[in-house]
Amino acid sequence: MALVLNDRVKETSTTTGTGPIALGGAATGFETFAAGIGNSNTTYYAIWNQGTTQWEVGLGTLDGTSANLTRTTPISSSNSDAAVNFTSGTKDVFCTLPASKSVYLDASGNPVGAAGQGFAIAMAVAL
Repeated sequence: MALVLNDRVKETSTTTGTGPIALGGAATGFETFAAGIGNSNTTYYAIWNQGTTQWEVGLGTLDGTSANLTRTTPISSSNSDAAVNFTSGTKDVFCTLPASKSVYLDASGNPVGAAGQGFAIAMAVAL
């Protein structure tokens, strides 16, 4: 099981509650989690219940067939950063990179993020 990130991975779901999300197929113009992330891998995800204020961002794990996404570790959410008890409706479920997990340079070129200066130096040496 690997942590995999990919662009344009988006499916819908009608799952309710706090458990695993049953993925219902790729949104038009996007690919499935099976194609973009792969069976049994982990990824960062976002879920938004369309037309509501319910949302969640976290680390999730796909099952062996990529039919379900287990919400392993919620990172931020509309429920005080805990797992959201989703109500009925269509949810957009997509791969994302949470801001709290990113490393980037600010407007002055200084590293910002989880690893900071040491990471920037190591990456510069590696390149």
